[in-house]
Amino acid sequence: MHGTFNAIGFLTRTRRPGRIDVTDVLSWLWLVGGTLAVLVPVLWAGLSSLKPEAEITRFPPTLLPVAAVQVEVQGYDKPLSLWNVTVDGETREMAMVRRIGLKAQVVDPENPGKPASVDTKSISPVQRLTVATENYSDPLTRFSFLTFLKNSVFVTFVATILTLIVNALAAFALSKYRFRGEKAIFVLIISTLMIPLTVVMVPAYLVVVGVGLVDNLWGVIIPTVATPTGVFLLRQYMLTIPDELIEAARVDAASEFRIFWRIILPLTAPALAVLAIFSVLWRWNDFLWPLIVLSSRENFTLQVGLNAFQGEFSVQWHYILAMTFLSLIPVTIVFLFLQRYITTGIAGTGMK
Repeated sequence: MHGTFNAIGFLTRTRRPGRIDVTDVLSWLWLVGGTLAVLVPVLWAGLSSLKPEAEITRFPPTLLPVAAVQVEVQGYDKPLSLWNVTVDGETREMAMVRRIGLKAQVVDPENPGKPASVDTKSISPVQRLTVATENYSDPLTRFSFLTFLKNSVFVTFVATILTLIVNALAAFALSKYRFRGEKAIFVLIISTLMIPLTVVMVPAYLVVVGVGLVDNLWGVIIPTVATPTGVFLLRQYMLTIPDELIEAARVDAASEFRIFWRIILPLTAPALAVLAIFSVLWRWNDFLWPLIVLSSRENFTLQVGLNAFQGEFSVQWHYILAMTFLSLIPVTIVFLFLQRYITTGIAGTGMK
């Protein structure tokens, strides 16, 4: 209840107490517009993932998952779709036999006889709310979705743990040790941000081939462990930790690794949480690098596996939308657990 009142108070807060300013209106419009811009595509994808395959490409599109009603008609091998047909001001439900140009041939499903020709402008489909659960069940049972999911979880989890450890060690050395070339090394690391990924992709692939990690999940994990963004984020945060804490630990005969593990890491938890969120998003959504390194279907990650539903002449949008919507769940859970550290972690990187 207290959180509800805080939310209401935040939304109704104005620049001047008791008076609405132009900036208040612009702020509300910006917040509402930004929320809709993020929420509407996700909502649309979620509802579309419940639609039958034929309804996804229907124009004009519908928001809710509806589908045309099919009925069995005597004398016809396949079920026919029902349509509302208006003739002489009277509307009836008729089954469509075929459609040719601007004309459609329909029959009475209760008493089928010779098909009648009607104008397509006078008909509209009979639709009902239909949830296509097979969009989710088929990839889980007939395809290798669970294998793709397992590979993505393994790559994301292991790569995130290694990223936190490696980048934290580098940031600790660059923030708490004084040695010749310290600034130059830090500038060199940050400067790699300006190098396009496509430039280093071929050399990185040759290294992966040389060490025999092609078509191996470790070949996806190891080259992406060290990130200049992670080093910068953690170094800037560690600069805010007083050096006196480290000196006191050294006086107590603590080893350098013990200082790092027992003092620096716990105090850097907000920045580590932010880097963990970034790392999960990077690894979970990565498509190009796993596509280059992996060749066996049993090693595909989720993003590469989803590409299998896209053929040369057809795209199985109903499966792609369903599996994409499922793939949002793990990163959403991680974000919900770690979101309270985001503001603290990012704000702390610029305090010194």
